[in-house]
Amino acid sequence: MPVTPATTPSADTRPPPDEIALTEYKQIKAEQASRIGTRDNLLYATMVAIGAVIASSPAPARFLLIPPVTFILGWTYLANDHMITAIGRYVRDHPSLTGMLWETEHSADKRRRSRKATQLAVDLATFCGSGLVALIVFWLAPGPQAPLLLTASAIETLATGLLACQFVRYAELSNHQ
Repeated sequence: MPVTPATTPSADTRPPPDEIALTEYKQIKAEQASRIGTRDNLLYATMVAIGAVIASSPAPARFLLIPPVTFILGWTYLANDHMITAIGRYVRDHPSLTGMLWETEHSADKRRRSRKATQLAVDLATFCGSGLVALIVFWLAPGPQAPLLLTASAIETLATGLLACQFVRYAELSNHQ
């Protein structure tokens, strides 16, 4: 049987570099848009979850469910937000995509820092403040609390503090990313 050499695409059959860059841009922007939708829906999911926990039972211990819920949803929100930012940075810094002006214009806006600071405040209030308020309500509830529940509340306080630190760390409040 005759052996045929492996074929590789010749230079004239490959798409032009501009077409490859545009295809890549479209794909990563689609991923970014999907992550933005997921991230934004996590805010609504958090509000619904907090409401469901509060409505679930009259027992003060129910408030100990809020910090784990807000931690998990907040961490997922933060991870998506980080990837959204990383995609934007990749598009701005990648040599074949540097002609996409929206990425650089948007991040150079003079009000960017105030928008990012306001978003940080909203994120902290939603994902960390709500958990801390729930813990305070639990601690101030009349009557003695079980030692196991107090231990759980201490762990939840540490986790909420960790999440708050991560939100601040990833906030990127500088004028340019």
